[in-house]
Amino acid sequence: MKKIFFIAAVLLLSQKGFSQGSTDYGAGLKFNLNEDGSKFMRVIAWNQIWMRSAQMNPGTMIGGEATSTATDIGNRRLRFLAYAQVSKRYMIVTHFGINNQTFTNGGAAGTSGTGGYGAGKKPGLFFHDAWNEYAVVLPQKEKKFSMSLGAGLHYYMGLSRLTMASTLNFLTIDAPIFNWPLIENSDQFARQVGLFAKGKYGKLEYRLSYNKPYATNLVPTNVTTAENAVAVDNSGMTKWSKAGYFEYQFLEQEANVLPFKVGSYLGTKKVFNIGAGFYTAPDATRSSVSGTINKHDIKLFSADVFLDLPIGKKENKMALTGYSVLYDYDFGPNYLRNVGIMNIGSVDPNFTGSRAIAGAGNAQPTIGSGNIWYTQAGILLPNKEAKPKVRIQPFGAVTYKNFDALEQSSTQFDVGSNFFLDGHHAKITAQYSTRPVYTAPTTRSGSLGDFIVQIQIYL
Repeated sequence: MKKIFFIAAVLLLSQKGFSQGSTDYGAGLKFNLNEDGSKFMRVIAWNQIWMRSAQMNPGTMIGGEATSTATDIGNRRLRFLAYAQVSKRYMIVTHFGINNQTFTNGGAAGTSGTGGYGAGKKPGLFFHDAWNEYAVVLPQKEKKFSMSLGAGLHYYMGLSRLTMASTLNFLTIDAPIFNWPLIENSDQFARQVGLFAKGKYGKLEYRLSYNKPYATNLVPTNVTTAENAVAVDNSGMTKWSKAGYFEYQFLEQEANVLPFKVGSYLGTKKVFNIGAGFYTAPDATRSSVSGTINKHDIKLFSADVFLDLPIGKKENKMALTGYSVLYDYDFGPNYLRNVGIMNIGSVDPNFTGSRAIAGAGNAQPTIGSGNIWYTQAGILLPNKEAKPKVRIQPFGAVTYKNFDALEQSSTQFDVGSNFFLDGHHAKITAQYSTRPVYTAPTTRSGSLGDFIVQIQIYL
């Protein structure tokens, strides 16, 4: 962990030439397709690099060696997004890149072993988004109602604000992952292929979609009693899913050209929103009791609130950001999914102690039938300089999980700070996080921790 602290300090001290003042990028890389600029293409690029020091779950090995701790550096996200307004009403969006490349795996399309294509080298790019959109009713000041329709691989997945979060401007270092409850099972990195409608009616923003989930085929474990049944992802032919999110924006209105919801405005807007959403998919999971296969619907609901306001004296440039969401998840009986972001650990076959039921590395019970409550808050500290070299935004988050498959609930915490060198365009984030460790469905043995430093650049 000392190595990570040292690297973070060097990076901060090396950024004296950056300015946190109003950013100079405007629309970024924008190419006009006609003289008046009404037709254009815009390109956004961003990199997020993680340096970590983490406690590993019991029974972990890395590279064939047993270990209880690990330090590493990896590529959390390397992305390009391009969208083109080819007419007043017609837009096309394309978003591609890689995620989660470490020294042991390649994230999107990694391999294993050694050699030119081993141990995570040269991961393949893949599409995150690819859709076409047509504005049926254009937004105008004199009209309360607007609507756009679209089709393709899209991010209008409803449920919650955090489910459609932008990865460029998180308040914390990253999303908690359970905000994307289908991640890489029946979706493609939080996206599905389908149809969507979006728009506004006054201060109410709406997003609805009708999608074809990706097929899943996990085989359920057969049990003899219904109370012990465990649902797994198995959708067979897969039936169409439905998703929606409705948000009332009490103060300033947020842009909805793209689906990505801002995590922190740094005091540039006055925003207070209350929202609610859902996702449903028929016959999406299966369980087995005494040889009889039972199908279960996925039914997910949420309610959330988001606040981002300048506070204090104007010359201090302070701001408060807060977000809270309650998820009610039903994937079927005792459904539980363990996830570890950029997990570099594997199971040690020679370990003789009590293993974590989540598995090796940094995996933890993340998604399941039950309830999750998540709250985060941060404050942009005062700075009266016209162009301060660094702005600081400490933050904290708390997560409460109560899953049907585990007899004990869990509470975990994140605490850290953003160091803005040029707003979200150039920032360093440091965060310490805890995660629960279960050695049996009835036994929570304690918590372990991860310390992460992220370097983010985007244009």
